[in-house]
Amino acid sequence: MTYLIVGGVAGGAATAARLRRNDEKAAIIIFERGDYISYANCGLPYYLGGTIKERESLFVETPESFKKTLDVDVRISSEVVDIDTETKTVGVKDLKSGREYRESYDALILSPGAEPLRPPIPGIDSERIFALRNVPDVDRLKGFVDANQPKRAVVVGAGFIGMEVAENLYDRGVNVTIVELANQVMAPLDFEMAAQVHDHLKMKGVELYLSDGVKEFADREGKLDITLNSGTSIVADMAVLSIGVRPETSLAKKAGLDTGKGILVNEYMETSAKGVYALGDAAEFREPLTGAPGITPLAGPAGKQARILADNLVYGKKKRYKGAIGTSVARIFDMTVASTGAAWKVLDREKIPAISVVTHGHSHAGYYPGATPMVLKLVFSPEDGKIYGGQIVGYSGVDKRIEMIAGVLRRGGTIEDLTELEQAYAPPYSSSKDPVNILGFTAENVLLGRSNHTNWKELHELIEKKEPNLFLLDVRTPDEYNLGSLPEAVNIPKEEVRTSLDRIPKDKKVVVYCGVGLRAYLVERILKQNGYRDVSILSGGMKVYKAAVADQNNRDLFTQYETGYAPSGESAAKSVLSSAVTVLEVDACGLQCPGPILKLKTEIEKIKPGERLLQKASDPGFARDVKSWCNMTGNKLVSLKEEKGIIEAVIQRSGEEAASQATPSGVHIAKNTGNELTLICFSDDMDKALASLVIANGALASGKKVTIFYTFWGLSIIKKRNKPRVSKGFMGKMFGMMLPGHNGKLKLSKLNMGGIGASMMKGIMKKQKIDTLENMLQTAIDGGLRIIACQMSMDVMGVKREELIDKAEIGGVANYLEAASSAGINLFI
Repeated sequence: MTYLIVGGVAGGAATAARLRRNDEKAAIIIFERGDYISYANCGLPYYLGGTIKERESLFVETPESFKKTLDVDVRISSEVVDIDTETKTVGVKDLKSGREYRESYDALILSPGAEPLRPPIPGIDSERIFALRNVPDVDRLKGFVDANQPKRAVVVGAGFIGMEVAENLYDRGVNVTIVELANQVMAPLDFEMAAQVHDHLKMKGVELYLSDGVKEFADREGKLDITLNSGTSIVADMAVLSIGVRPETSLAKKAGLDTGKGILVNEYMETSAKGVYALGDAAEFREPLTGAPGITPLAGPAGKQARILADNLVYGKKKRYKGAIGTSVARIFDMTVASTGAAWKVLDREKIPAISVVTHGHSHAGYYPGATPMVLKLVFSPEDGKIYGGQIVGYSGVDKRIEMIAGVLRRGGTIEDLTELEQAYAPPYSSSKDPVNILGFTAENVLLGRSNHTNWKELHELIEKKEPNLFLLDVRTPDEYNLGSLPEAVNIPKEEVRTSLDRIPKDKKVVVYCGVGLRAYLVERILKQNGYRDVSILSGGMKVYKAAVADQNNRDLFTQYETGYAPSGESAAKSVLSSAVTVLEVDACGLQCPGPILKLKTEIEKIKPGERLLQKASDPGFARDVKSWCNMTGNKLVSLKEEKGIIEAVIQRSGEEAASQATPSGVHIAKNTGNELTLICFSDDMDKALASLVIANGALASGKKVTIFYTFWGLSIIKKRNKPRVSKGFMGKMFGMMLPGHNGKLKLSKLNMGGIGASMMKGIMKKQKIDTLENMLQTAIDGGLRIIACQMSMDVMGVKREELIDKAEIGGVANYLEAASSAGINLFI
């Protein structure tokens, strides 16, 4: 038997090795167009970055070693130019000598791989533009970096290779900009999972231009000028293209083989021509989950295909290839990103019904030192709980968990199998209920109707269109709530829900949320067992929602100087902690939100004004929360960085000594800017309400930002004229009878005369063509007025959220104080 193999990397080399082990007498010839075979192309980025020190480490085999150990004839620099399936021969061209000849085969195996996409962008042939697909590519790229020590590089494309190139250039001290045409990095992930990666890249000081592409390259004065579709111009020292690959099908098409995106094969890896087979990045096979034709450009599946094909060629067609579920993992800086099966967006595109849940976990028991967080997503069938896919973003232990899910998925398993899955447990390695078990438990609750999940996108759309039937219930602590909440959300801490059911309407869609979802689920169970029918929880909690709705870009991070490029601000690449002495170190690793902030609040009281505290936390939300907390409390955030999943924040306690020290660049601290105005409106007198709005509109007209905090009697000013009927307790009803129903019923503070004075005032205003109180309020709102309704006052007086105008935010004194801290004028009316 004579076996001819086209392509000597990965699938081709693996097939040859297996064939020889199966058949000692066969003639096996590999034709490789390049100069190298069986090299670790997955390791190329890490050789560029210096993690792999020796170039020779990339080579698994050489033509000489293949011949010596396996008696395989390897012909490098040899291109197969045509296939004659009738005569079973191929035409070969020696690329070095130019000689052409033909070889006969009994079986022909095509493993041509894929080639990088290189679109016809003007200037794309610049010597400062690189790709990374093979050994010559990495030699050229690494040689440029070694020789020129570039300060800034642009990576075009944010797939696996692009992200690995970005990381390794960063490790070489290069400031990295990523340009990606899609709205996210890492296409296998759903958007909210990719948003976690975007956050990590921002923390690392990587510049992100998402939903943007390259329009033109131009060499100018020793630099590469890159013009994006948006019109943005980026000047860099180099660029690396990683915008995808295309299966190499030209030879197959020329031979008349059936092709789609790749070379079509059946379950035995056989093409449409008898005796011709294909595998690897160029082979197209029906995906086991969706049934759609697809290509799996991964080394693992290629190796399995090679084994099946080689066994069938020697022993007969006994093994069938069942397809790949696309299990993959990648390291992106300190973060690990993994997926298996189909993403929700893929199933949605294929019109396959699916639901998903998002949960949070830790790499091991939270009480054992070094636990790092992870976000997990499961996609499954709403009918029988069959698992369709899983995604995990975290730091340590991600690979282990994705393989647990993949093992169940591969065998057609269900969420019940995840709940019963056994894992090795000890505190340094896992929790007694592994995060994958928790993921299964959560999905099971949804499948059984015990819990309903609203994903971030569904909720965001409801908020954006101001759905009147939506009631948002924030069950976090008041401290968490004051750090930032969803618009018009009502804060009732989890522990107070049972005694506050009268504040939660039964005739609305209630969405309960907390930091990660656990407290929300506990409250959901309380509500459902108290007659609430339309209630759900925000899947993944505020951590997922905040990341998903935030600006995913990180533009204009680097500032150009004559000598090169410099990081802009504290958040730029490889920022370091302040050199000032830190007098207190606090370890909050392993604590879930709100733990880190509560610990910070307690521990900072132990130091003096002007002294500093270094707090470490593994909760990724801490990076956002600590900024808000410092803005709200007036303490200074000196520096913020992340390394291997641990966030380190240096905070300087406020005080006279602290205030005298300079604020570090790149960190926003609330200051008295003189361009903001805050008012507390305590009164429901018509004349005082008018005065407050005259001042507010005047300030807005002069360009100031204005916030009015309505408390106690002042709440009447922002009540709706056509209020819905709401359920109230006895005291709420009493206050409702005694207080004005809306601002049209306000009375004068002096000379009211049983309401005659107020009527006279309205008449005079109309005659003088002065706007009504209602119109003044609307004008202020249109001008950008921020309205905060005091939650405590509402609780005391029995005022419901539904009674207030839509613009009103529900907040506490902390919300007012945060606004007041940056205001030049504060008034009490």
